[in-house]
Amino acid sequence: MHEKEVIRLKTHEMEADLYCIQCKEEVPHVIQYINDEISNITCRECSRAIEIDVDIMNEFYGEIYKRIATKPSRITKEYREDLSHFFFSLPIRIISKPYRLIKDMNETQKVIRRYKK
Repeated sequence: MHEKEVIRLKTHEMEADLYCIQCKEEVPHVIQYINDEISNITCRECSRAIEIDVDIMNEFYGEIYKRIATKPSRITKEYREDLSHFFFSLPIRIISKPYRLIKDMNETQKVIRRYKK
């Protein structure tokens, strides 16, 4: 089975106990990421937030470069693992590719718009 990778900016959150200079103690904070870069840290107690400037377009272009640069090795790996599945799934993947690209671009545009605000 092939590993699905998409060109998209990924956002996620995690929670961690950090020292807050306003609360003057270690309290829960929400850490927001864009790809693997921290973009925001917010204290759950006092709502003090620290915005970290992430070069959003650089992150996006990095994702595109990674996808293009690794495509030959990903295709080679996929057909070596299961040649019959590779040939069977190819027509479906070619037909669905425009839809998948539009979906990925829409999700990425939402992240870019939300971050630039």
